Amino acid sequence: MGDKPTIAISHLGCEKNRIDTEHMLGLLVEAGYGVDSNEDLADYVIVNTCSFIEAAREESVRTLVDLAEANKKIVITGCMAQHFQEQLLDELPEAVAVVGTGDYHKIVDVIQRAENGERVKEVSAEPTYIADEFTPRYRTTTEGVAYLRVAEGCDYRCAFCIIPHLRGNQRSRTIESIVAEAKQLTLQGVQEIILISQITTNYGLDIYGKPQLAELLLALGKVDIPWIRMHYAYPTGLTPDVIEAIQQTPNVLPYLDLPLQHSHPDVLRAMNRPWQGRVNDAIIESIKAAIPDAVMRTTFIVGFPGETDAHFDHLMEFVQRHEFDHVGVFTFSPEEGTKAATLPNQITQEVMEKRRDALMALQQPISLRNNQKQINRIVDVLIEQENPETGELVGRSSRFAPEVDGLVYVRGQAKLGTIVPVAIQSADAYDLYGQIENN
Repeated sequence: MGDKPTIAISHLGCEKNRIDTEHMLGLLVEAGYGVDSNEDLADYVIVNTCSFIEAAREESVRTLVDLAEANKKIVITGCMAQHFQEQLLDELPEAVAVVGTGDYHKIVDVIQRAENGERVKEVSAEPTYIADEFTPRYRTTTEGVAYLRVAEGCDYRCAFCIIPHLRGNQRSRTIESIVAEAKQLTLQGVQEIILISQITTNYGLDIYGKPQLAELLLALGKVDIPWIRMHYAYPTGLTPDVIEAIQQTPNVLPYLDLPLQHSHPDVLRAMNRPWQGRVNDAIIESIKAAIPDAVMRTTFIVGFPGETDAHFDHLMEFVQRHEFDHVGVFTFSPEEGTKAATLPNQITQEVMEKRRDALMALQQPISLRNNQKQINRIVDVLIEQENPETGELVGRSSRFAPEVDGLVYVRGQAKLGTIVPVAIQSADAYDLYGQIENN
């Protein structure tokens, strides 16, 4: 038996994809492969691609072309592999394998087959796989944070979104399985677990016959972990029992990521999200009343086909009224294979960008005011990085999720991956600045 080849993974895309990357790494390490973070030194490079919108595909293609020019053996995994399987093999002779979103757990077998000279196409037409607490995993996030997938896939068919086509229908893990993995992560020193799926408020619907997010949160409340954060909570799914579970479970952060996409009922109907329509204002008010310290993040799409100036004004007023802590704004991307790509009244890129800039400009002073409210408070901060030159520490308070929200810049001494009290001294629209409180 010869030496096993070394393998690097180039990771693109969302945190769902990151978990797939971490499982592939774990499986390869367990099978005795050398895993190298340096792509130049590796025999194979696995590119875990994203295919959500055009820009993400372009980034994935650039990465593939760069590696092809460097004469690497390329294994293409992830959403783009699921999306364009044959095409990728035809257009990239350097690709030795394409692996679908429901097939990444076969990675060791795929590499072995590629080593034997086969050109591998391992793509299930309908992805059904979801990893559990027994699937090896090699974490790539900072030591204090881990993503925990509670479900994969989505049963909704929003007009702008290709994800269900690429990741299949919703399949949830059992509460027992999720709690078991949470306990494993705790033993590894993780301080913050971020629960993810496509629609976390629909968790459990497929296996229990009704959503079980409240039950899941109460069960995770018994795990010894300081912070549990939920991503992608649809407001309609924040039912009284879920709100009560958030209130009753001290380690579940009152951080609500509500991917609203728009405020106007006509646009929501065109987006095929009519179930969201009329409920926005009332639901947000009721959440604020029930959880006064709720931190609210949301995302909007501007320039959806048929969005009029009046529709956009409605959205501007909505954002002004609710004063969200964090707002992400995306311009509409017409994706082939989605209903929205063929709708009439497509908006020009110029108008979309103008609307995006106007909405961001409206939000900035709101974010600034919300951040300034933290000044003179002592907040818990998870320390994640150290600037070796200045000794300054960088972390996040519970109001900030990784990657998408702001940071806290901290003076003082603390160990990476620990949560420490920080006195906040100043703030801008994105970040906070403070000093470690010494008792």
